[in-house]
Amino acid sequence: MKLKEILSDVNVIIIGNDDVNVTGISYDSRTISKDCAFFALPGHNTDGRKYINEAIKKGASVVITDLKYDLISAVQVVVENIFIFMAVFCAKFYNYPDRELNIIGITGTNGKTTIAYMIESIFAGAGIDCGVIGTINYRYKENVISALNTTPQSPDIYKIMRDMIDNGVKYLVMEVSSHALSLHRVYGIDFDTVVFTNLTQDHLDFHKTMNNYFKAKSMLFIGSRTDVKRNKKYAIINADDKYGKKLSKVTVNSEVKLYAIEDKEVEFKAENVEMTSNGGKFDLLFGDKRAKVNIKHIGLHNIYNALAASAVSICNGISFNKIAEGLSASKQVPGRLEKIDTKNFGFDVILDYAHTNDALKNVLCALKKMHPKRIITVFGCGGDRDRTKRPVMGKIAVEMSDFVFVTSDNPRTEDPNNIALDIEVGIKKTYRNNYKVIIDRENAIREAIMMANKGDVILLAGKGHETYQVIGTQRVHFSDIEIANKYIILKEEEKKSKLKEMEQKEFIF
Repeated sequence: MKLKEILSDVNVIIIGNDDVNVTGISYDSRTISKDCAFFALPGHNTDGRKYINEAIKKGASVVITDLKYDLISAVQVVVENIFIFMAVFCAKFYNYPDRELNIIGITGTNGKTTIAYMIESIFAGAGIDCGVIGTINYRYKENVISALNTTPQSPDIYKIMRDMIDNGVKYLVMEVSSHALSLHRVYGIDFDTVVFTNLTQDHLDFHKTMNNYFKAKSMLFIGSRTDVKRNKKYAIINADDKYGKKLSKVTVNSEVKLYAIEDKEVEFKAENVEMTSNGGKFDLLFGDKRAKVNIKHIGLHNIYNALAASAVSICNGISFNKIAEGLSASKQVPGRLEKIDTKNFGFDVILDYAHTNDALKNVLCALKKMHPKRIITVFGCGGDRDRTKRPVMGKIAVEMSDFVFVTSDNPRTEDPNNIALDIEVGIKKTYRNNYKVIIDRENAIREAIMMANKGDVILLAGKGHETYQVIGTQRVHFSDIEIANKYIILKEEEKKSKLKEMEQKEFIF
């Protein structure tokens, strides 16, 4: 595609001949090939503008920047807002794939991933192929792409959307983070259905205030839409969340559908809710329709997730019966209240991604309903992120657990000992002493497993599906599941060794 075709209806500064070919788009100089357009993005950890010469050497025909540089062998395009322009550029380069897809966007602090999995299950049961862009991975048909971010940069989104269409996919479910909205990664995408789950404290290192955080989430609902598809738009909102109530009053360009458990004056609601150690049961109500639903997901928060998925499905023409069947068939989401085999020891080890105040509280509430003898929690907080949630999470952990191991999560460039001290500030206000600080996460998990007895539950919180720790600026392989299995096996071996020793003593005497 010629650069001049892409730029035909935009107002930018072009330095050089715009009659050059553009065969691809990249914001990473390492992936540049001949005749690619390179976006030199400013950033916190690294600055793409430092790699302009490298991109040109690798064959970039065009360099897009937000500042003017002296370039010799490539055309330069200078723009005011490079992130918005990148989305506009990609939309045209890939021929507006969002207009050929029915796109469902999910935002909120918690629940996005589980809702995406539930929608995917419902749609599959109804015979509909559904692509997903989310925290665990990006997937469609037989393609699975590792996820670096919940919502990738716009070139990745548009490329994936075009590939989905080429593979016959007509529906896309996308988790939309507040960072993606603030940084314009989904700018201009024509969403058909948007979902708001809840808003609790998170990402204040980036947004600074809850009001700013709410405004970022609201962009998915009140932002401009091209509406080229001319189909009906839906905004599905949790009416039991105070920010959901606020959002429902400002949403435009969409028909608002509310879901709730407590608020009975909504269109989608749950009654006769029963929670068990294996999942949940409830009656799904919509108008005069009622269906009994069973889900394999533990915790009241997952009833809310099921309601959101149900509302999306109804708005997209799925029958009531298919919704109940799809929810019942929905599999456990990786790293979300995921059980690890404990070799018949009689205690449970449960993995969860909970890394916010509200998520940790919800998970611990769900575990309490299992009536364990003890809850042993292993958790930490991420470095270079919102410090204010650390003491709050510490307080929640010791108040709702019988014992807590405070450990390292993704310390990034912070000293993990300092992160633990921030967590202890909240713990000490409770005057409880039911905790121990073990910075090394493997050792913390080992001690938790070794102290567990029959009837206990161990919660490994914060990492979930992640198979790495971010230490400094490096990703180091680390899997809570692998470490837990390692010490469960060790505990089993020690148990067998003790039994053998006892048998030998009995034989001697």
